[in-house]
Amino acid sequence: QVQLVESGGGLVQAGGSLRLSCAASVRTSSYTAMAWFRQAPGKEPGKEREFVVGINWNGIHTYYADSVKGRFTISRDSAEDTLYLQMNSLIPEDTAVYYCAARTGPVVMRDEYTAWGQGTQVTVSS
Repeated sequence: QVQLVESGGGLVQAGGSLRLSCAASVRTSSYTAMAWFRQAPGKEPGKEREFVVGINWNGIHTYYADSVKGRFTISRDSAEDTLYLQMNSLIPEDTAVYYCAARTGPVVMRDEYTAWGQGTQVTVSS
């Protein structure tokens, strides 16, 4: 079972940027889809996670939630087994715990992923 470890979260003002990283303990090439989810404050931990963006195994196909299109960019460094999320033009509504996830099979927007990180907090102040 792969272990995923997120980093890069923090506190930022509205309009600012953050870059999240997700390091995998095994070759991510064994997983054909990776994604970022988030969970807003007040939600039950591990549940009600919102799909943010997903990427397929070769990094060519990406799928964004409408709420982040044009502001967030996902990328995958297979050589380093690391997933990234560049977040620009952040707004207070982006405040959440961000999780990376991995699965075999296609990218799906449901939380049907077999491997999850522990999450990293992103807080956007107005």
